[in-house]
Amino acid sequence: MLKQIRNFELTVFWLFATAIAISPLPIHSSSSVVTIEQLTEDSFLPFNAEAAELGRLLFYDPILSGNRNISCGTCHHHNLSGTDGLSLGIGQGGVGVGPERIALQATSRIKRRMPRNAPTLFNLGFKDINVLMHDGRISVDNVFGNGFNTPAEERLPDGLNSILAAQSLFPLVGEVEMAGFREQNEVSMAFRQRIDLGWPLLLARIREFPEYERRFKLAFADVNSSQDIEIKHFANAIGDFVSSEWRSFDSPFDNYISGDDSALSAQQKKGMKLFFGEAGCASCHSGPLFADQSFYALAIPPFGPGRTRQFDLLNRDVGRMGESDDLADAYRFRTPTLRNVALTPPYGHNGAYADLTSIIKHHLNPLSSLNTWDRAQTVLPVVPGIDESDFLIWDDRFEMARFREAVDIEPVHLTEEEISTLVDFLHSLTGKASVKGRLGRPTSVPSGLHVD
Repeated sequence: MLKQIRNFELTVFWLFATAIAISPLPIHSSSSVVTIEQLTEDSFLPFNAEAAELGRLLFYDPILSGNRNISCGTCHHHNLSGTDGLSLGIGQGGVGVGPERIALQATSRIKRRMPRNAPTLFNLGFKDINVLMHDGRISVDNVFGNGFNTPAEERLPDGLNSILAAQSLFPLVGEVEMAGFREQNEVSMAFRQRIDLGWPLLLARIREFPEYERRFKLAFADVNSSQDIEIKHFANAIGDFVSSEWRSFDSPFDNYISGDDSALSAQQKKGMKLFFGEAGCASCHSGPLFADQSFYALAIPPFGPGRTRQFDLLNRDVGRMGESDDLADAYRFRTPTLRNVALTPPYGHNGAYADLTSIIKHHLNPLSSLNTWDRAQTVLPVVPGIDESDFLIWDDRFEMARFREAVDIEPVHLTEEEISTLVDFLHSLTGKASVKGRLGRPTSVPSGLHVD
């Protein structure tokens, strides 16, 4: 079943609801005016500064991994614009950061790669974000009575103040991410018994350090001693850190829509006209984050372990269907934000494309791009014993046939010059001071463990 998205309707205005003090500059395309209003601090969730300072330390502290060897910052590093620069990262069993990260002792220490590309953290504190992760498995929804629909269902703790707080709990659970494997530590074993049983063990570790007790007491009025620290406090601290750290709204594009016509080059303006016009990019990459929070099948070349459903015997990734169990969602993935996109290669839910030109060309003709894809575009650290299985899915003609049938966009023809102007425009979405992080990477953490 081929589902198609029609080209961007030029007769429809794109109006952002963010209120600002100055009048936005209208963007004129061939037959429409697109009114864009700029992001400001008021566009984002409020945050507790003391909690964010605490969250920064927790974000980089390996004490929160089952084997005390990896942190959130390992795969979302300040030096790599909040990502790891890899197509599919190495979690447990790896050493180093980014493209230099290597696997230790082959398969005795790493069992598989990360299933998907590390998503960007830019502007995740935006007030209107209601779904996270490539497959949308974290969303704002009161179906379980706690405000969120997550893999923990009703076992998610109460008192979480944002979707970012809810999301922060799940990298701790993942075997290849932070928990490690059940034979390696008691935390992973607890998580395997029930999804919420490992969190108290991690809290017990945090409570051992007086500096963490001091900082939790500063950040939260209901914490008077280490024994008052609950998982909600941890999650809210991480959420406030991520929400406040990577806010970006000072790009040339932002300056342009604020009224500075010289902020964009002639080439960038041509690319912008294409983006909002005949190229159809804005039909999905809409809104102030250039992302509509919806899911589409784009035939991004498959490889790696994927994120399989329970009892799935294939190394594959069915995307949104893994969360919804709806066949109509097969191979669909969430639209990523394009804010600072030039800083976060490789591209696609699995990092299949190394540069902006390649991922744009894929969007223009997904099936043609899939058929001519060069595996050399991937950034995959060598892992003996794992490498051999990275591309096995291509040998399954039935799965690849199903995959090719699920494409949600029609081909669009652009010249090489037009594609180049689109790349130039995407570079105009790169911020300046705000993209470096408000607090930055700490040089040490209260546990005394190594900071990547």
